[in-house]
Amino acid sequence: MLTERQQHCLKGIGIQVWSERTANLDNGSATGPVVELVSEPLAQVTENAGESPALEVPASRTPVPTSFDSWDSLIDAIHGCNACELAQNCTQKVPGVGDRQADLLVIGEGPGHDEDIRGEPFVGRSGQLLDRMLAAIGIARDQVYITNIVKCRPPNNRDPKQDEAQQCRAYLEAQIEKIAPKVILSVGRVSAHNLLGSNQPVGKLIQQMHKLPGTEIPLKVTYHPAYLLRNPSAKAIAWQDLKLLHQMLR
Repeated sequence: MLTERQQHCLKGIGIQVWSERTANLDNGSATGPVVELVSEPLAQVTENAGESPALEVPASRTPVPTSFDSWDSLIDAIHGCNACELAQNCTQKVPGVGDRQADLLVIGEGPGHDEDIRGEPFVGRSGQLLDRMLAAIGIARDQVYITNIVKCRPPNNRDPKQDEAQQCRAYLEAQIEKIAPKVILSVGRVSAHNLLGSNQPVGKLIQQMHKLPGTEIPLKVTYHPAYLLRNPSAKAIAWQDLKLLHQMLR
C-alpha cells in the first residue's frame, strides 16, 4: 500500500498512479493504488555503452594518496587533488554529501554545471528527480550518502574518461570503506561500468543484482536521472529498481 506522500512522489517523477479501485477476482476483491508500469522493452531504452579513450596524465602531477586516516583527511585530499586535467578546469571539487554512516550509498558519474558551482552532487534537474525517486520509497536525501565516480566536472559535461575515473578510484574506495553501506545504488552507465568493470549496456545490468567486486556489498544498477528526463518511458523500469532497493533496506 503506497502512502499518500509516496503516490505524490511517484506522480512527481512521472509514474502514473491510478486512483483506488475495487477489482472482482476469482479469489475475492483487491483494492489499493496500482502503479502503471507500461514502458518500452528494455532493449529499446538502453543507454549508449561506448568507451572513452584513455587520457595521458603528466607525471608532474601529484599522485593520489593510497590511504586516509579520517574523513577530514580524505576530503582535504580531494580538495587538493590535481592528479588529472579535470582539476585544472573545474570551479571546485565535489567530494560528496549526506550521512557518512548511511545504509544506502548512491554513486553517480560526475558533477555537472550546477554541482560544479555549488560543490554538492546531484543538485540540478537530475538531482531534483533523484530526490523524488528516493522520496517515493520513503528515503530522504539526508539519509543517504551521494557521490560520483569523479569529483571534478568534466568539460562540457562530457563523460569522465577512463583514466580520470581511475585517478579518483582511491577516493571512492575510501568513501565506500568508511561508510560501509548495506547497499550501493549505481546511477548511470559510467558509474556501473567503472564499479563493475563491465561494458554491458545498463539495460542488461539492471536486470540482476550485483555485488561490488571484492566485497559482499549488494550493488543495484539503475538509469541516471538525466537519462530518465530524456527518456520518460524508462521511468517505470527505474521504479521497479527502487522497489527492490526498498526491500533490501528494510
